[in-house]
Amino acid sequence: MLAAMQQAVDESTGEAAAAAGGDDQPVAFEPPAFNPAPPAADEAELEMLGDVDMDVRIELGRTRMLVEDVLRLGEGAVVELEKLAGDPVDVFVNGRLVARGEVLVLNENFCVRVNEVVEPLPVSQKSE
Repeated sequence: MLAAMQQAVDESTGEAAAAAGGDDQPVAFEPPAFNPAPPAADEAELEMLGDVDMDVRIELGRTRMLVEDVLRLGEGAVVELEKLAGDPVDVFVNGRLVARGEVLVLNENFCVRVNEVVEPLPVSQKSE
């Protein structure tokens, strides 16, 4: 099949050269019109998922406490976290760490500026 294709190409270039009057003459070439490629499957799949709700959680910090200490918590109690002020917060989507960022205040609301997107774990490490 490859030989037949090569022969067809050789014949068509030979005919064009003969029509042009020799091997030195330029040959007019018009590329075929192609239809635009359909979107890749990944793009189409992502579009379908665009309106799916996901649980997004921002974790400011963690600590461990004894049950008796938790029971003593009341209004105005202060719980010390393991992170320092200014440390990045963790951004989780559906329980999976996806980014880290910094806490900001915008129009009297807390928000997070994403500073780092965490690389996903390889498939071999996800099940562990």
